Amino acid sequence: MPPPPHQKPENVLKRGQELIGVNQAPAALNLLHDHITSKRSRNVPIVSLEPVMLLLVELSVEQKKGKLAKDALYSYKNIAQNTNISTIELVLKKFIELAAEKVTEAQKKADELQSNIEATATASIDDLEATETPESILLATVSGEQSRDRTERAVVTPWLKFLWEAYRTVLDILRNNARLEILYQSTAMQAFDFCLKYQRKTEFRRLCELLRNHVQTAAKYSSQMHAINLNDPDTLQRHLETRFQQLNVAVELELWQEAFRSVEDIHTLLNLSKRPPKNIMMANYYEKLTRIFLVGENYLFHAAAWSRYYTLLRQSAALVATGQSKKSDNPSATDADLQKAASFVLLSALSIPVISTSRSRGAMVDFDEAKKNKNSRLTHLLGMSTAPTRAGLFRDALSKSLLKRARPEIKDLYNILEVDFHPLSICQKISPILTKIGADSEMEKYILPLQQVILTRLFQQLSQVYESVDLAFVESLAKFPDPFQITRGTIEKFIMNGNKKGDLSIRMDHATGVLNFDKDVFASSKAVHAGSAAGSAESPVGSVQRLQSTPSEIVRSQLSRLATTLYTTCYYVDPSLRQRQLEAQQAALARAKAGAEQEQRETLARKEVIQKRKEEASELQAKREKEKARQKRLQEQALAEAEERRLAQEQKEREEKRMKDERDRVRREELKKQIADLKIGPNAIDIDLENIDDLDSNRLRAMKLAQLEREKNDINEKLRITGKRIDHLERAFRKEEVKKLADDYAKQRERDLAAYEAMKEETLRMAEEKHKESVELKHRLSRLMPHYESFRKSLHDRRRDEFEKRQRDAERELEKQITARKKEYRERKLREKREREEKERALREAEERAEREKKEQEQRAEEKRLELARLKEKREKERQETLEKVALQQRREEEAMARRQSEKEKERVPMRREAVPMDRTASGSNDRPSGAPRLNLVGAKTSWRDKVPAPAAASNGPPSRSSTPMERNDSNERPSGPPRLNLQGNKPSWREREAAKARQGSAGGASDPRDSKDSRASRDSRDRDSGAAPAQAPTETLKPSGAPGKWVPTRLREKQG
Repeated sequence: MPPPPHQKPENVLKRGQELIGVNQAPAALNLLHDHITSKRSRNVPIVSLEPVMLLLVELSVEQKKGKLAKDALYSYKNIAQNTNISTIELVLKKFIELAAEKVTEAQKKADELQSNIEATATASIDDLEATETPESILLATVSGEQSRDRTERAVVTPWLKFLWEAYRTVLDILRNNARLEILYQSTAMQAFDFCLKYQRKTEFRRLCELLRNHVQTAAKYSSQMHAINLNDPDTLQRHLETRFQQLNVAVELELWQEAFRSVEDIHTLLNLSKRPPKNIMMANYYEKLTRIFLVGENYLFHAAAWSRYYTLLRQSAALVATGQSKKSDNPSATDADLQKAASFVLLSALSIPVISTSRSRGAMVDFDEAKKNKNSRLTHLLGMSTAPTRAGLFRDALSKSLLKRARPEIKDLYNILEVDFHPLSICQKISPILTKIGADSEMEKYILPLQQVILTRLFQQLSQVYESVDLAFVESLAKFPDPFQITRGTIEKFIMNGNKKGDLSIRMDHATGVLNFDKDVFASSKAVHAGSAAGSAESPVGSVQRLQSTPSEIVRSQLSRLATTLYTTCYYVDPSLRQRQLEAQQAALARAKAGAEQEQRETLARKEVIQKRKEEASELQAKREKEKARQKRLQEQALAEAEERRLAQEQKEREEKRMKDERDRVRREELKKQIADLKIGPNAIDIDLENIDDLDSNRLRAMKLAQLEREKNDINEKLRITGKRIDHLERAFRKEEVKKLADDYAKQRERDLAAYEAMKEETLRMAEEKHKESVELKHRLSRLMPHYESFRKSLHDRRRDEFEKRQRDAERELEKQITARKKEYRERKLREKREREEKERALREAEERAEREKKEQEQRAEEKRLELARLKEKREKERQETLEKVALQQRREEEAMARRQSEKEKERVPMRREAVPMDRTASGSNDRPSGAPRLNLVGAKTSWRDKVPAPAAASNGPPSRSSTPMERNDSNERPSGPPRLNLQGNKPSWREREAAKARQGSAGGASDPRDSKDSRASRDSRDRDSGAAPAQAPTETLKPSGAPGKWVPTRLREKQG
């Protein structure tokens, strides 16, 4: 069977609401879940899919179907994460809000049930003064689960579990997506508040582990699209804020191991961060570290954390005072805060036990390595370069002048323990201080470690004064205030622990009750093996005040003192020793200096080489990464384009198939409906549904019409028969009814009269009773009227006064509002006027600027026009000059041609017929020795045969007046004469031709008309003819001009002659 066709989200939403309306919410939830998780929903618009998802979330919360909601949310996230992030945030927020509301409702319901149970139990007690019986005690023991715990387990716990699962689901969905990071952090904050509000310690541990896994996953899959980038300062800041909230909740829930892990997480994120954290966050960090170390009884790092906290407060106060940082970004650093912090720094440092109370493991190297690694981790958590020590903390405190800021009793305690030497009164002096410290709830927890330090100082100072003391005497010295008394067993245990650690060397004689301080000259106050003094907080020398050295110390320092004395003696006995030492020192310095220069040069050269190699490697790496990123980007782009094309093609095919299936389905449904209509009624037609594809709607419509016609005829026939039968029956009924109408009327009249009388009596009786009751009520209420009137009057007066007061207040407020509105109106008008004036001024300036620019543009245009006119006039003038020159040149050429023609005519002599050459220049053909002459046609051109002999004829003799002064050929090469302008067409105008004809006519007289018409076209032929004619002395010879090939006009030749 094929799967059902995919429905639109609007239809699915409508169907789900219909199912909810008929109390089928589970079916509606399954319908919505199937639609969301379907693969066909991936291409549905998010706007249409969002209402379906919201309804699914509501139904899943109401029915506590967390698994269905989780599957649907994952599918919806995959659909919408690349297009619309806001809809994912909306759906997830709705999911969390509904789950939280259900928990609140369950809590209220549990409170109501518990109150009902308590009220029922109280009402069932007959005698409140009776004591509890044994039966009631046993019953309460057996049925104790009827209390609030059982009620909450039955009502609240399931919803708490559902809310916890909702938080986990949302965090899993939002992880490793940078665009959903803000919602992820807010959801984590809500989960922390949930664990704190309902004291869910187990869930809090799981939540912390879940967040750590998410951070590791983000670092692992950082190359994916929209992945979390921990190098982003904003992202890292949000993670830090979340971890600080996690630390606060862990401390509030007293989960110290989780708090320490949270501190490690914060430290890791701080190392990754490129942006310095805010001082207020670091103050919270150090404050939580002090509480964690105090719970773990690590007093050394507890004091170091307090020291870091005090340093941060001082820096914050300085930054705020100088204005370099905001007050909101720094913790409160008033004088009281600084005094409190200084007191805690000094008190925590004094509370560091000199002798460790932890169990020693002897000379176990592995244990020492583990302890060293642990101390290194804790040192890094505090941001310190070296591990803290008790003496170092005191030096740091003294350098910061903490004694001036600390409380007076803490200052006195420091002087007693670290400065003064008073073994017999140390406990007596400290007892009042311990009383004050014990009165403070925050400092009370330091009493026990302070007692250990006091006992250590007591025995160290007694060992400097006595060789042996009575144990009872020691007990009398170790007296503390009443709440903090210590026993003899505690003192003995402390002595044994000090001997074990190597910090004390005391022998106890229980028979005599005497303590003997070891004075063996070969005994060491510290054991020599590793690990025995692992718990000591002081150096081997110790910080106790010494009156004299012990015999063992004297023996140990004998050789060093002897060496010091001998060196001093040599210094005074041999003065040259000092000189030799100075010379050796100077020589060593000179060698070091000479070697240092060479070493410095080598170091600089090596540094340059290393730097160059680093730069080359970094450039190569950058190029590789850039090329890899480019290839990856191109590959991703190609894959994305291919995927888009594939999806578009699949979408198109699916859409076409869906439309075709939808059309077939609609057609089949219509056919089925028509066939079902044909099967209804007595005249039903039996049609086989298997062959439904062969049927046509028109055929079915015709069959239906025929069936309807048959049914109509049958119905009309039945109605006719039935109507005729009913008419006959009614006529028979009325004939029989006429006979009994009189008797029936009489009986009916008697029944109506009896009913009237009974109703009348009942009405009168009820009216009388009602009247009596009203009279009695009137008499009772008449006594209350005076009180009612007085109460109504007082109430009326009070309300009138209150109304008048409110009216006055309202009027005053109205006046204030009116005044304010007037003031605002005036200010707005003034502001609008100023703005209008500004706009007008700006508009006026713009108009003036535009007018000025327009004038400048017109001026530039006028200047340009004048320049163009001048240029045009200049060019016109040059053109006129050129035309004049051309005309002059043309006239000169025509004069020369006319003279040459006249000379030809004069030189022509009657000769033999065969010797006279024929003029064929006008026809443009070659010279022929015989044959008919060629006609001189109009427009004929000179042939190549006429052009070839021309140079030869010109070179036969010297030039004469009959020869052409310049040779004209197709290439326009001129041996002499002025250059002729290459005008368009290279032809003279008609005016020039007419003028030339007139001049020729006046000069030539009887010249050949053919030559006068085509003089220019026959220049080469004339040259050839003039060369072949008999030589005749010219009438005028040309004189040299001094420049070869240059034509000289006649007037200039006359001047030269």
